[in-house]
Amino acid sequence: MIYPILRKAFFKMPPEKAHYFAMNRLKNICSLPGGRALVKGICAHHEENLKTRVFGLDFRNPVGLGAGFDKNALYLRELEALGFGSVEIGTVTPKGQAGNPQPRLFRLPKDQALINRMGFNNDGAEAIRMRLENWRTHQDLQNGFIIGGNIGKNKVTDNQDAYKDYVLCYQALYEVVDYFTVNVSSPNTPGLRALQEKDSLFKIFSEIQQINQGKNVPKPVLLKIAPDLNQEQLEDILELAKAIELSGIVATNTTVQRTGLLTAEEQIETIGAGGLSGRPVKQRATEVMDFLVQNLPETIPVIASGGIFTPEDARQRLAGGARLVQVWTGFIYEGPSIAGKICKHLE
Repeated sequence: MIYPILRKAFFKMPPEKAHYFAMNRLKNICSLPGGRALVKGICAHHEENLKTRVFGLDFRNPVGLGAGFDKNALYLRELEALGFGSVEIGTVTPKGQAGNPQPRLFRLPKDQALINRMGFNNDGAEAIRMRLENWRTHQDLQNGFIIGGNIGKNKVTDNQDAYKDYVLCYQALYEVVDYFTVNVSSPNTPGLRALQEKDSLFKIFSEIQQINQGKNVPKPVLLKIAPDLNQEQLEDILELAKAIELSGIVATNTTVQRTGLLTAEEQIETIGAGGLSGRPVKQRATEVMDFLVQNLPETIPVIASGGIFTPEDARQRLAGGARLVQVWTGFIYEGPSIAGKICKHLE
């Protein structure tokens, strides 16, 4: 169990610096002769009976890595070696943007949580398309490793024109991702969450689906929602999902709430704005997932995200009706074997 020791070292570094340091070291290891096989042997767990078919795609296992971890599709080879069944890259915007000023990622170890206000920092749709195209050219894609494209709008784009950004991202990434997730639920782009209102969502999805349904092979298009939606807003999501035949819903993104934290209030105030993820989101994310599973038709599956750290966390969400799970903050606290441990338990 070497990761707890490594985590202590990583946690002495600024979070964003530690992220790239750790992932670049993993890339170095996987580039060595036999290195990738060694990583797979230590971290991954592959079993045929974990394969699952969701919205027309065959996932090798139900454990995915949520959007925001590999924003620019830099580490797909390494994340595949860690045993994830899928990775959502992004959030991708039409034009590259720097995101919010640093520091913008903060650890709350007492709560096993993170606060981020990254602000959709990414290289832009065209650069990421080229990277994914190159990756697909050099990979054996028969192993059921699924790539989702999480798409958003540029900060400078007015909400009334937001649908144009989502369409541009769809068009740029159509050939290189397996499914799309429309992200209107990050709290870190001003005004973005207003797009969760029914009329705004209908405009975005109707524009995307008009193009999508004209393709020989339409791609699944999902919606990622916030855990902070009230009952009326959740019912609007249900109505919309059925009306536009959503392929699925990711429940949930980060929260703006700060209640019940063990971290000192002064520290929380010093950190300031951002989305909270990790253990504190688990209860609300599960409640939202339960509501959706109970009220959506089986043709609109739910991906559970938020506060998934242990095999038992994942098992409970899947037993509750989620078809897939996504981890993110759990990866930071539990380490690179998280997908393998969950899969071994599920088997």
